[in-house]
Amino acid sequence: MKPVLNRYATPFITGLFLVSLISGIALFFHWNSGWFHGMHEWLSMVLILPFALHLWKNWRPMTSYMRKPAFALAMVASLVMAAAFLVPALMPQQGGGRGGPPQFAAAQLLLGGSLSEVAALAHVPTDQLADGLAQAGFTVDTEDESLAAIAKAADRSEGEILAALVSVAR
Repeated sequence: MKPVLNRYATPFITGLFLVSLISGIALFFHWNSGWFHGMHEWLSMVLILPFALHLWKNWRPMTSYMRKPAFALAMVASLVMAAAFLVPALMPQQGGGRGGPPQFAAAQLLLGGSLSEVAALAHVPTDQLADGLAQAGFTVDTEDESLAAIAKAADRSEGEILAALVSVAR
């Protein structure tokens, strides 16, 4: 097992790092994101195993690195850079929203709206919207009920009621 470990840990780290590097650059610049998103996520997860094997193989030299100030500085700098992204994401957004892409915020507004409000936005009569949702398997009790509440009562996802809404409003 050890010869296999010694032979393949570093080459796999190198190969998977290059895949992660290229797919990460493509995602950053929004080049064919559909091609690279799954690849980047999954192969970055696969990278964990060769990384762990590489650490195991090189543990003695790593402990030498860990004693030096440069290692501590690099770790602190990495945490600070990660925090620069994480802290704003954890902070409550102005207006009480959770942040994220605007299309998600718009979907949350729709889900919180009553059936009559959403019907007015979609330029569809409320009874037509209620009938369309009923045909899709949702039970509408009142016009004042939110789409999220209707989906929850039907034990269905918010995505399913939004999909039904789109098909009714067409």
